[in-house]
Amino acid sequence: MKEATRKLARVGKYSFAVTIPREWVAELKWREKQKISLKLDRGAIKVQKSGKR
Repeated sequence: MKEATRKLARVGKYSFAVTIPREWVAELKWREKQKISLKLDRGAIKVQKSGKR
């Protein structure tokens, strides 16, 4: 399993952002502005490509 440490950044009054390493995005073949799905599971956030189009 790959691991990276990142800081949590505020991007608005109620939103936060985390940067993802460029190499990971390329490996997953994700694109800019692509929709992703977030799930809160037992204290962890799972991120995956959204199934809806």
